Amino acid sequence: MTRTVRDATRELLRNLGLTTVFGNPGTTEIAFLTDWPDDFAYVLGLQESAVVAMADGYAQATREPVLVNLHSAGGVGHSLGHVFTAYRNRTPLIVLAGQQTRSLLPDEPFLGAVEAANFPRPYVKWSVEPARAQDVPAAIARAYHVATQAPQGPVFVSVPVDDWDAEATMPLPAGHRVPGFAPDPAALDGLVTALDGARRPALVVGASVDQDGAVPDVVALAEKLNAGVWAAPMSARCSFPEDHRLFLGFLQPERKAVAAALGEHDLVLVLGAPAFTYHVHRGEPERPLPPLYLVSDDDQVLARANAGIGIRSTPGHAIRVLTERVAAGERSAPARPAPVAKPAATTPIAPGFAYSVLAELLPDNAIVVEETPSHRNQLHDQLPITATDTGFLTVASGTLGYGLPAAVGAALGRPDRKVVAVLGDGSSMYCVQALWTAAQQHLPVTFMVLDNRQYAAVRILGETAGGRKVPGTDLGGIDFTQLARSMGCAAQTVEQPAGLRPALAAALASDGPSLVHVKVDPNPETLY
Repeated sequence: MTRTVRDATRELLRNLGLTTVFGNPGTTEIAFLTDWPDDFAYVLGLQESAVVAMADGYAQATREPVLVNLHSAGGVGHSLGHVFTAYRNRTPLIVLAGQQTRSLLPDEPFLGAVEAANFPRPYVKWSVEPARAQDVPAAIARAYHVATQAPQGPVFVSVPVDDWDAEATMPLPAGHRVPGFAPDPAALDGLVTALDGARRPALVVGASVDQDGAVPDVVALAEKLNAGVWAAPMSARCSFPEDHRLFLGFLQPERKAVAAALGEHDLVLVLGAPAFTYHVHRGEPERPLPPLYLVSDDDQVLARANAGIGIRSTPGHAIRVLTERVAAGERSAPARPAPVAKPAATTPIAPGFAYSVLAELLPDNAIVVEETPSHRNQLHDQLPITATDTGFLTVASGTLGYGLPAAVGAALGRPDRKVVAVLGDGSSMYCVQALWTAAQQHLPVTFMVLDNRQYAAVRILGETAGGRKVPGTDLGGIDFTQLARSMGCAAQTVEQPAGLRPALAAALASDGPSLVHVKVDPNPETLY
């Protein structure tokens, strides 16, 4: 019996642990999907952007790579917003896309992708359409290798439809993951000396610390140094427990605010984050940043670190070595900022009040997936993330529509954890189709939609920048309860503060997907 490229690829995928596939099929994928194996799971999404975001949430929550199967050209085009997100999130996605039959490609056929490998660039680490059908398994093995090597990220493989039935003549490749790497000893010597001499050091932690499973390690380092810890601007994960005595808060994505926050320290060590990510510009800082060191596994991040000294390492290795080597100096602990009071129970409901009620009900081991751009500061104030293992996920790219499907993927990947998505009304509508997948998979996800009837972040930032009468920001009100029910999810609307606690408690107790539509004050505070 002839062994086909499809047979060889499925054997390879089993060897690599890639038997859960997220997809939205088309005709150019039929040859890959035919006679689907019983030991493979196919997670169907109703639009390719939602498919990629679900896969991203799954990979982030499990810290494992995942395979995404997309339709040729148009399907890949639909997905590109969240391929960009996966690139910024450093998510190990292997994107496998269909392509028209090889013999038709010279004539630019219907559904054919012209220069398919170039389509997702530059927001993939590697991209290929194999020269021969026999090269497909080797291309997927290489894609797995590249996607999982630090810094992780998405890769792309385009496969013509007739390749799958071709005879496999090449040996089955052995894909493997390359482990993280340690810092240069001489470079680390200088950092250890600088930390030992600092009297008021600060750590700035980014998403890569939690991605590397190194949150307990950074807690140990901070405690040995008695150093204050800041969350990096726009960090997509929680990399330090926010109830810890050394946690100082969140740096804002603006130069003057960062300089002001870090100005009281005499040395700053940035771990697993750029230095720094900015979103708005309000002039140059009045004083320079303190002496700065940056530990990152990303050579591009280090190349941009012109304000300090870069050390290339995956975060966990560097943090553990530093913890062993730095001296436990006699430093006073930094003063923590005063806690923000719980907002009053008003009508309309204040977003901060909604977060405070959720915080009181949230299970200890929950995963919070967030996409509420106009309410991020209120979330930080009222919903502290305390888990040291994937307690929080959000979008690093700013591309809307990530939170809802990512929560679905996270719930699939971590059935041992309660997953709660906190979402804006505008953000929810970009990939609302993922509610259908949550219902089909019967996932116990709680979706809390904060509805202010507008793209508030756009309006606020536009007004701050001097814009007037900006169109396209008023959503007019969407019935999320009816929308969720139409896709098979339980749902209810809350307009009064007294109804919020029982609604959230019921949603959190449900063994299936449940949405709570919360109508909130349409006049949020300034973003930054």
